[in-house]
Amino acid sequence: MQKKLFIKSYLGAVALSLLLLLAPELYATALGKGNAKSGNTRIAFGSCNSQAEPQPLWPSIVATNPDLWVWLGDNIYADTHNMDTLAAKYGKQLQHPGYQALLQTTPITGTWDDHDFGYNDAGKEFEKKAESQQHFFNFMGVPDTAAVRKQEGVFRSYTIGEGEQKVKIFLLDVRYHRDKFNRLFGLYLPNFGGDVLGEAQWQWLEKELKSSDAKINLIASGMQILPNGHAYSSWSAFPKARKRLLHLIEATHPANPILLSGDRHVGEIAKIELEGYEQPVFEITSSGMTHFRNPSKKGNKFRVGEQAGALNFGVLDINWGDEATKVTMQIRGLENKVLLEQKLVFEQKANPHAHL
Repeated sequence: MQKKLFIKSYLGAVALSLLLLLAPELYATALGKGNAKSGNTRIAFGSCNSQAEPQPLWPSIVATNPDLWVWLGDNIYADTHNMDTLAAKYGKQLQHPGYQALLQTTPITGTWDDHDFGYNDAGKEFEKKAESQQHFFNFMGVPDTAAVRKQEGVFRSYTIGEGEQKVKIFLLDVRYHRDKFNRLFGLYLPNFGGDVLGEAQWQWLEKELKSSDAKINLIASGMQILPNGHAYSSWSAFPKARKRLLHLIEATHPANPILLSGDRHVGEIAKIELEGYEQPVFEITSSGMTHFRNPSKKGNKFRVGEQAGALNFGVLDINWGDEATKVTMQIRGLENKVLLEQKLVFEQKANPHAHL
């Protein structure tokens, strides 16, 4: 039995290595420039994708022809301390025909959450986190020479598009430096002094937000940011860190921020009023791609409308205009059925800090 497991892990690792021969070029050249079509930019995203389960959403995702795909965590379900097992599971996901179809046409980026980081609810205490980070970057096609491979955590940012059609994506790492949850009888109680990002990531994020000249700024987190009334893992379990993040957005004032998140196994849209912004800041949660929970009417006073309890992925359609930019946020299901939708109109206003 052990011999069979070894062979399976070895073959998975070999397959992963072969698949990654082309990935670094895709990663290095396709992001940054973008592929905006006729004044439009389309970004698709999703989370909670088990490599061991059927993955019926890929044909619908590929059919949307996105300019970028963003993983929002639990991209596979590794749940292991064994790095050979982790590599084999990443390899299995990379070999999935539906995902391969997306890789052939669309640049890929993203962040992680607990199940692909290591195991359920894992944080900074995970002793294999540095090794896990390298396997994550392998999966994403990050070149071996990339500077992010030498930092502690997978946080980074990218831009897609140029000039007046530039979008910047801030990929937060909510696992590598995150303090332990305060759990009691299965509930996530507040860890009032606990942190999520770690000081180096906080400083990086402040600098990146303040200097951004993008017209739309996407802040991506593996777990939800705004909801503060449910019993699942989220930023609300670390109220000090959540408050710091929202205050940082207010202080740095990036133009037209939108929050992206995963983890919850439901689709959801939420909003909050932040100082300095003329309209609410929205969060769109897309989860999960291979399994989901029944929707709930409780647990999120910031929610707009209802939850979507179905297999789902997210789409941001950006229609660039001279005076205003129109954004349509959607949670979609099988056959691209629209489950949730929110439309926004952004005036062309710049970040006042961007050129200081």
